[in-house]
Amino acid sequence: MVPEDLSDSYCIFLPLLFFVIAVSFRLLDNSALLLLQKEIIVTSSYVPKKTIIKHIASHPDKVFTEKLKRALVYRSVHRFFIILMISSVVPAISCFF
Repeated sequence: MVPEDLSDSYCIFLPLLFFVIAVSFRLLDNSALLLLQKEIIVTSSYVPKKTIIKHIASHPDKVFTEKLKRALVYRSVHRFFIILMISSVVPAISCFF
């Protein structure tokens, strides 16, 4: 009976864990702040990926472009953990039935 209880706990907390990790990487993605610091006007805090790639290709400052590349990596990792969270919700729901 104990192993079943542990698997139920994992089913419940695994999507939550993935969500917390995803939110952490979303908070690390500070691409809007980086663009605003270089006086590049953005209309939203979630800058489109195409805009970031455009500024990576066109901006001469290497430090700035490295920070933007890091922000793109954080955005990709964020998306990966969101996908993991969504895919782990289905087994979590099935644990209750």
